[in-house]
Amino acid sequence: MTTATPLTNNSQLSVNVTTKSQEQNLYQSSGAIVAAIVVGVIIIFTVVLLILKTYNRRMRVRRELEPKGSKLAVPPPVGHKSHSPAPQPSVTFIPVDIHLQSR
Repeated sequence: MTTATPLTNNSQLSVNVTTKSQEQNLYQSSGAIVAAIVVGVIIIFTVVLLILKTYNRRMRVRRELEPKGSKLAVPPPVGHKSHSPAPQPSVTFIPVDIHLQSR
């Protein structure tokens, strides 16, 4: 006499194992994708930082090496016809601590 083993339990068990392993694979691959994105963003920020530091260093060296007198003189205003300098406004300062005598 032979006894038949139920196949439904084995088939359900194999489906469950397959489903769990697929879910685990999806979780693992999504974690790997997130990790790859984070690493990529860090690499991009590092490259941009290095480029900006190099640019800043070159500009600073260029500013230090250029002669100080290379700036152009300010041209005179176009609207003035007289060649004499305009009178400077004067400000009269009266100290507060001086008290005038009252009569």
